[in-house]
Amino acid sequence: MTQTFNLTANSHGSRVLGDWLAAREGGFDRAGILAAGDMSPGSVSMSELANLLGAAHRSASGAHVTRESAIRVSVVYAAVALVAGAIASLPISIHDRRSRDKVDHDYWYMLNESAGGQWTAFTFWEYLMSSKLFEGDGFAELVRSSVRSSKVIALKPHHPLNVDPFRSGDRVLYRITPSDGGPQYTLDSADMVHIPSLGFDGLRSPSPITFAGREAIGAAIAAQDYSSRFFAGGANIDYALKTPSRLNDKQLLELKASLLARAQNGGRGPLILSGGLEPAQLSINSKDAEILATRLFSVEEISRILGVPPHMIGHTDKQTSFGTGIEQQGIAFVRYTLQRHLTPIKQELNRKLWPVREALFLEHVIEALERADLKTRYDAYRVAMGRAGEQPFMSADEVRRKENMPADPNLQRNPGKDDGKGNNDESK
Repeated sequence: MTQTFNLTANSHGSRVLGDWLAAREGGFDRAGILAAGDMSPGSVSMSELANLLGAAHRSASGAHVTRESAIRVSVVYAAVALVAGAIASLPISIHDRRSRDKVDHDYWYMLNESAGGQWTAFTFWEYLMSSKLFEGDGFAELVRSSVRSSKVIALKPHHPLNVDPFRSGDRVLYRITPSDGGPQYTLDSADMVHIPSLGFDGLRSPSPITFAGREAIGAAIAAQDYSSRFFAGGANIDYALKTPSRLNDKQLLELKASLLARAQNGGRGPLILSGGLEPAQLSINSKDAEILATRLFSVEEISRILGVPPHMIGHTDKQTSFGTGIEQQGIAFVRYTLQRHLTPIKQELNRKLWPVREALFLEHVIEALERADLKTRYDAYRVAMGRAGEQPFMSADEVRRKENMPADPNLQRNPGKDDGKGNNDESK
């Protein structure tokens, strides 16, 4: 049985904490409390209490790892920006499920240009993916034209901390606390796009940042703070003065005066030594302590957790095993990093956007990221058009569309070859 603490105003010794919880934006509703395993309202579990007080986010280094602190670490910022930006920049095409031909649909503009309201499509997808990478889950409301309509007119993202999934019988519902202070409301799962992460339990996913990456990011924060303090102090190290002989009173007074003068000058200036005094280092500098090596190791650890090749965020200390050339790196990035995010997005949208009777599906256009170099593409087009003695399976117009070029009206066409638009033609 989950141990709980009652945090209502009537509980003994918890009046201040109870008032603080009651004053928090949105508060705690019954749906969120029931998920903790206690059937009484106004109580939270031990794990929830630890999260509220920040204990669950403290790493062994002593640094608190939260979304706000993690994003200040350059490798976290770069990795999240890379993945979220790459996915947000991918076009989304809509196809007929039977013929696989591209079709024109009203949803194309919403998915590729404007998600609705003040959100462009790029900003929406970037926010949804960054929410998943930081908090574990990405949430977006499917705004429909009316209660009785299945038509979606906008995609409205929600901050993961403003969404409380809970079960009601066999259904999963989502309690929304608007960030603008509006009244709470509940959505059915059919009206919510939910993109989970590894460790999903049916309601929530653990945060990659505060769960898997807590120690690595905490060490990076601690090393960064130490380095900043070290250089803020003029990169000076502590030292001792040693001598094989005993100093007389005059020498001690001269040494004291020299030390005071140096201290008044901010630790700068020469230290006058006499009587055989020699400096002896007490603490080691940042290089000897391998602070730099620690920070480089943190880059690799954090990159591994977020699934990003270190060389793609500027860490070129080691050779990549992704192959050589932009083509191979792009293909590997799509295959091993982006697909783990693109597939659940595609499946979630396909099962919630289209009624069963609509034989449509959407998918991301990843060819741009897997694009080969110019010579390789042109050689492949030459084979596809049959110029190398092969059986042709592409026309010149199809090649031009692959290169984002319009059809050339001056091309001579030969009836008998379909141009991909229903017209029978073929380039000479």
